[in-house]
Amino acid sequence: MTTVLVFGGSGFIGGHVRAALHPHAALVCPGRRDLDLVACGVDELGALLRACRPDAVVACTGRMDGRVDELVAANVSVTAKLVEAVAADAPGARLVRIGSAGEYGPVPHGHAAAESDEARPVSEYGLTHLTATRLVELAAAARRVDGVTLRVFNPIGPGLSADTVLGRVATLLRRATPPGNPVTVGPLSAHRDFVDVRDVAAAVVAAVRARRLPERVYNVASGRAVPVREAVRLMVEVAGFTGGVRENQPAPGRSAAVDWMCGDISRAARDLGWTPSYDLAESVKASWAGAGA
Repeated sequence: MTTVLVFGGSGFIGGHVRAALHPHAALVCPGRRDLDLVACGVDELGALLRACRPDAVVACTGRMDGRVDELVAANVSVTAKLVEAVAADAPGARLVRIGSAGEYGPVPHGHAAAESDEARPVSEYGLTHLTATRLVELAAAARRVDGVTLRVFNPIGPGLSADTVLGRVATLLRRATPPGNPVTVGPLSAHRDFVDVRDVAAAVVAAVRARRLPERVYNVASGRAVPVREAVRLMVEVAGFTGGVRENQPAPGRSAAVDWMCGDISRAARDLGWTPSYDLAESVKASWAGAGA
């Protein structure tokens, strides 16, 4: 049986990746107490690789916000350590890392971002993810590592984090006191490509199991941009909330400069045989149900 080493397996995406991989592989899922990827050295990471001898290494780790040095440490340095350790101590293992649509930066309205498009991130978060993606690409081009980045767009679904716009809305709806009072959020006019986290996990499985990877970057998205306001409307509807939503808070800095995002998923469909299975309404319903768990 294939052995897969999964980092970040207790997180939102990582938990679903573990569940999706479970039928196909023997899993090794160290927690931060076992090995802190930010604090550890390449030698420590290499020792773990030699001990478990994985066929694939999946990195579902990373940081969404914080100081620039923290973002660099969590997104860039961790990837660099993984590349070095896999190249030296598990050279036959496939390295699959979770990237971000934030790597693209502004996209023309109506355009579906393709992996071949120029990436022009406008946030430190997006820049650090793009740098990590480039490190994997360079290592793969040099045949040091069989690595791939899955550029995940806006993941939603069971277990959705309160750090995301829909996660914040779910928290506000549940905490509204009294229940009929309006909740206050930032602007909801931007268009986003929401993809179900269970579809993201299926894409990871496809990348792990693919016999060959013709490309080193794949979009993981729904292929459809919708106004964030529409996704919030669906959540308000499934919650049965009657208090209304006011948009008078500032937009998050990480995404304020990007008002349209949509992903072209034809490459993943062609090479990985992957397409999304869940529609937006299903994903929002699952996000709301999970928020109350």
